[in-house]
Amino acid sequence: MRLIHPGRLAARFLTLLCLLLGALPALAQDDLDGLLPVTEAYKLTADASTPGVVKLHWTIAPDYYLYRGRMKFKAADGATLGEAQLPDGEKHHDEYLGDVETYHHGVDATVPYTVAAGTTELKLSVQYQGCHEVAPKICYPPHTEQLSLPVPAGAGAGGGDAMAAALGKLGAAKGGTDGATLPAEQAFHLEALAKDHQHLLLRWTMAKGYYLYRDQTALKLKDANGLSLAKPEWPAGVEHEDAHFGKTTVFFDQIDVPVTIEGDTAALKTVNLEASFQGCQDGGICYPLMTRALTIDLSAATPTSGSAAMPAPEMPPAGLATGALQVSLLTALLLALGGGLVLNLMPCVLPVLSIKAVGLLESGESHAKARSHALFYTAGVLSTFALIGIAIVALRSAGHALGWGAQLQQPVVVGVLACVMVAVGLSMSGVVQFGTSLGNMGSGLASRSGHAGDFFTGVLAVAVASPCTAPFMGSALAYAFAAPMINALLVFLTLGIGLALPFLAIGFVPALARMLPRPGAWMETLKQVLAFPMYLTAVWLIWVLAHQRGADAVGLVLVAVVLLSATLWWFERSRSRGAISRVAVVLLALLTVLPLFYLSKVQAPTQAVVATDGVVAYTPEKLAELRKAGTPVFVDMTADWCVTCKANEHAVLDTDAFRDLLKKTGAVYMKGDWTDVNPTIAAFLQQYHSPGVPLYVVFPKDGGEGRMLPTVLTSSLVEDALTKAAGTPVAANP
Repeated sequence: MRLIHPGRLAARFLTLLCLLLGALPALAQDDLDGLLPVTEAYKLTADASTPGVVKLHWTIAPDYYLYRGRMKFKAADGATLGEAQLPDGEKHHDEYLGDVETYHHGVDATVPYTVAAGTTELKLSVQYQGCHEVAPKICYPPHTEQLSLPVPAGAGAGGGDAMAAALGKLGAAKGGTDGATLPAEQAFHLEALAKDHQHLLLRWTMAKGYYLYRDQTALKLKDANGLSLAKPEWPAGVEHEDAHFGKTTVFFDQIDVPVTIEGDTAALKTVNLEASFQGCQDGGICYPLMTRALTIDLSAATPTSGSAAMPAPEMPPAGLATGALQVSLLTALLLALGGGLVLNLMPCVLPVLSIKAVGLLESGESHAKARSHALFYTAGVLSTFALIGIAIVALRSAGHALGWGAQLQQPVVVGVLACVMVAVGLSMSGVVQFGTSLGNMGSGLASRSGHAGDFFTGVLAVAVASPCTAPFMGSALAYAFAAPMINALLVFLTLGIGLALPFLAIGFVPALARMLPRPGAWMETLKQVLAFPMYLTAVWLIWVLAHQRGADAVGLVLVAVVLLSATLWWFERSRSRGAISRVAVVLLALLTVLPLFYLSKVQAPTQAVVATDGVVAYTPEKLAELRKAGTPVFVDMTADWCVTCKANEHAVLDTDAFRDLLKKTGAVYMKGDWTDVNPTIAAFLQQYHSPGVPLYVVFPKDGGEGRMLPTVLTSSLVEDALTKAAGTPVAANP
């Protein structure tokens, strides 16, 4: 057999990886064949010939629709928009967005505006989102069009003063506070301070009976010299059914919003912040978009408005909710390497590592074979981590809420993995031998099959590792999801190196390899024993599927497992038989795919959100209600496929000690289930920069910021967090 030089092997692997990465856009494009470009599916025309009013019209292609609540309008500097007037849409329940209104065929909208006298051009951006409702069913990301429209003579007369007068008259007619609508500066008071050179705190104070829209707020730095702002860390708000924005989140009374500056601010004494926001009088009028300019002193913590200084809340620990890019690339890589190493000890990876252990033992008599095993296994790990990383970061940047382990929210993926685990188990049990020579094709093919097996083992290790979040991984993944693509790819590849490092060390360090037991007949027994963790993993995956899609899905995947077992059994028997027997193998394999196809059609069972065993189901409204009442809350975001979540529940959260702690502190245990796709929970994860589940957040009774806990819990850690949240003195140990 001709040996491959390690340098050539690495070059071939890198070439293969580049080809795979380069093929991603083409693969993605295949899924979009037959779909119209967004501007053809929704043709937008605009007319501003009527003074003070922009008229918009969408012509919607057949089999497409637009969301009413996803339409947003924003004017450029020098113009102010009023409330958009939209007709009622068709009401239905959307699988992801809940109760929505949609438009088919076409829709008209009118948007009032004011501009300064003498303005000849109105610039505004129009954002909208829609879907294709027949196969292939897909929703476009939100799309924004920039419009420049000529302003007719006289449209700007009066400018902002005319708008203010109109607001005052309308407020008086409707009956506002003291019989009139308050000026915008009194209704919505904004102040800001610097916690330190990197952290700002904004406070909005709304007059009684007024509320602020969360999603109509935009923040940016002026003359920033390369600086930018991370996503604001909004507190839990109140869900509000709005006539124009649909279901949205609003805030009453007063809110504090931490914001992180990204970039080097060491040489700066001040920063200039521009805040644009919109709000309404409850039951009255809505104000046009308001813009405030603030100069913030980075060396002091006094409000820019000159009022009494705001008490600065305790900032969350670095790497948690303070912004995903608070850590450097080097720190993220070190965390990723440590997380990948620890991942080897997590229960979700152990079944696959048992396969790798057997492979290394089989190569115990040859250092060359040990290196070959380690290299091809590492190639499989790195390729899979690279593809997963690129897919997740690309989809999240396009507006899709994907996280670590989110592929297990797809029932077909869970079903396929269950079948793979059964197939691997049958191979280890001796029912079928994937690595043996076929006929007389020679030892070369057998050798290549062995390399392919090592590569596949690496792929499988990453696939089954996704339900686990090891220590150090959370911060590294949070950085990767917020970082540029190249940095994110480096983090994912470093995770892979950490996962593969033990086997690389054994393959390339002879002293470690000599510590392995010598091969012998006992290894066949060990291999057969290690098949049973694979079967148990398949059972666990089917249990997850039962929670996602119910008994029908379980029946389909069990049929697929039986057909797969029959396929592998006949495949082994057909080795020495003719072509007809091999055709039968192909037919059985095709029959195995059929139940998995029908599995993709099974709908999730309708389940009411109820509280059980003292656990309150998570909703933003309930969380806001509890926080307003001054109740400490322990929020647990979990999933049935998350092994780390289940380990924490068994060790800490499902114990009498934890239930007694809840009673002692008066805290409420609130749980969100991310087993299936859930945009509400995905939004909560994004709010705290969490790459996936588990996510634990403890909210104090005084209304302060939530405190994130590590992904691996201990009883003492949870007790300390809840005791501080409740303000309860800690009892001394006897």
